Amino acid sequence: MKKYDYLVVGSGLYGAVFAHEARKAGKSVLVIDKRPNIAGNVYTEEIEKIHVHKYGAHIFHTNNKKVWNYITQFAEFNRFTNSPVANYKGELYSLPFNMYTFNKMWGVVTPEEAKAKIEEQRKEIIKEPENLEEQAISLVGRDIYEKLIKGYTEKQWGRDCRELPAFIIKRLPVRLTFDNNYFNALYQGIPVGGYTKMVENLLDGIEVRLNTEYLENKEALDALAEKVIYTGPIDAYFGYELGTLEYRSVRFETELLDQENYQGNAAVNYTDRQTPWTRIIEHKWFEFGKDSEGNDIPKTVISREYSSEWKLGDEPYYPVNDEKNGALYARYKKMAEKEEKVIFGGRLGEYKYYDMDAVIASSLELCEKELGMKAE
Repeated sequence: MKKYDYLVVGSGLYGAVFAHEARKAGKSVLVIDKRPNIAGNVYTEEIEKIHVHKYGAHIFHTNNKKVWNYITQFAEFNRFTNSPVANYKGELYSLPFNMYTFNKMWGVVTPEEAKAKIEEQRKEIIKEPENLEEQAISLVGRDIYEKLIKGYTEKQWGRDCRELPAFIIKRLPVRLTFDNNYFNALYQGIPVGGYTKMVENLLDGIEVRLNTEYLENKEALDALAEKVIYTGPIDAYFGYELGTLEYRSVRFETELLDQENYQGNAAVNYTDRQTPWTRIIEHKWFEFGKDSEGNDIPKTVISREYSSEWKLGDEPYYPVNDEKNGALYARYKKMAEKEEKVIFGGRLGEYKYYDMDAVIASSLELCEKELGMKAE
C-alpha cells in the first residue's frame, strides 16, 4: 500500500493548486520542494515590513474570471496597477507606449498627431521583417525602437536585435490614450500580505517537506505515492538524455536602503544598452509604501535585475522558444507521455513561458481531468 495518492514535486502555483484540490477531493497528498521555502518563484520574504519578491516582480493580472474567483479565496488582492517607467540615459518615458510617451518623444499632443508620426516611421520597413529589429520598426517606428526597445531587448536576450527572430515580438501595444495601465487586464493586483502567505493558505493542512531533492531520492519518494505531479525541468527528469533545454536566467542584487523612496515607482526599466541591469524594482510600491497597518515604511528595498545566459545549476526563468529548443522539447514530451504514473506540469515541466493566471488555469484543468471535479 502506498502512503499517499499523490506526490507533488514543487510548491509553486501549479503544484499548490493541484495539492489543494486533491486534498479537497479526499486524496492524501505529500508536497516536496528542493528549496527551503514554499511558493516557488512567487516566493516573497518580509524585510523591514516590506514583502520582497525574491525571484523577480510578480504582478497578478488576468481576464479570466474563473481564475480570479478561484485565487481570491486564498488572499485579498490590493488594487496595484502596473505602470512601469522607462529610463533611457536619464530621459523618462511612460510604459506602455501611450500619449505621455509620444508627447515626450516628439512633442505631439493629439492622438491624431501621434498616429501620423508612428505611421510615417513604420514605412521604413517595406518588406517582410527578417529579424526583431525590422519587426519592431515595422510596428512602432525607429525612434521608439531605438530608445525603448533595442537596448532592453538586447540585454534580455544577450544578443543583437538583428540576430533575434522577428516572431519574438508579435505585437507592441500602442495606446493613443493617457492610460498608464500596462496590462490592461480586467483583474489586477498583489496579494495583501505577500504571495508566500497566499500559497501557505493553498497548502493549509497538507504535508510539505522542504529541502528535499526529488531526483536524488526518486526511487524512495516514488515508492510513497500512487502518482507523481512533477513541476521541475522536464529534461532534468530524464537525466538530460537528449540534451539540455535552454533558458535565460536572471540575477538579482537586492539592497535594503535607509531612505524612504529610491525611485518613486515599483518598476523602472533601463532601456539603454550601457546600463548593465535591465530594471530596478522598488518592492514597497507594490503595496503603496505602507505596512499591514497602513503606516508609511521608513526604509526601502530595491532589486537590480541582470539578465544572463543560463547554465546548469542556475535558476531557469525564460524558456528560449526557438525552433531548436521547441524540437528538443517535443522529443522529451514524447518520453514524458510514456511515464504512466507521472504528470508533467507548470512552466518547467511543460517548457513554457506561463503567466501566473495561465499556470493556475492549467493546474485547474488537470484537476478536472485527474480528480474528476470542477474547482469552485
